[in-house]
Amino acid sequence: MRDIKYIVIHATATKEGKHFDSEDIDNWHKEKGWSGIGYHYVVLLDGMLEKGRKDDKIGAHVKGFNKNSIGVVYIGGLDKNGKPKDTRTELQKEALRELLKRLKWIYPKAEILGHRDFSKDKNGNGIIEPSEYMKHCPCFDAKTEYKNV
Repeated sequence: MRDIKYIVIHATATKEGKHFDSEDIDNWHKEKGWSGIGYHYVVLLDGMLEKGRKDDKIGAHVKGFNKNSIGVVYIGGLDKNGKPKDTRTELQKEALRELLKRLKWIYPKAEILGHRDFSKDKNGNGIIEPSEYMKHCPCFDAKTEYKNV
C-alpha cells in the first residue's frame, strides 16, 4: 500500500452543466501521452462516483506529489464563459463530502487539499494567495472547506 499524505481535489476545467465522465477524462489524458486517467475518483454532475485509477497505482494529477496522493476530480470548474468558478452541484458537494469521509477513514493521516494549494508562495509571506495560484483548480478553498472531514 502507498503512503498517502494528500487527498487532492481537482476540477476538470470544463464549462458548468456540461456532462463528462471518467471515460472522457481517460481519453483526454491518453491524448496527452499518459497511460490513462490520472485521477483516482471522478464526481459526476449528478453526484455519481466513477473510479479512475486504482488507489494503489500512482496518479498523474499534481506534479511532484503523485507518489503520495489520491486524486479526486469533479466535473466542472469553469463558468459558461470559460472563467474559473466553483460549479459543483449540490449533488456533487454531497458526494464529494461522503467520498472524502471514506478516504479519510482509509488514509487518516492524509491532508485534504485543492490542486491550487500546491502553488509556490512566491512572495514568502506564508500564504498562497490567488495571484500566486499555478491554477485556480478546484475553484474553491478545499483546504478550509474540508478541514474537519
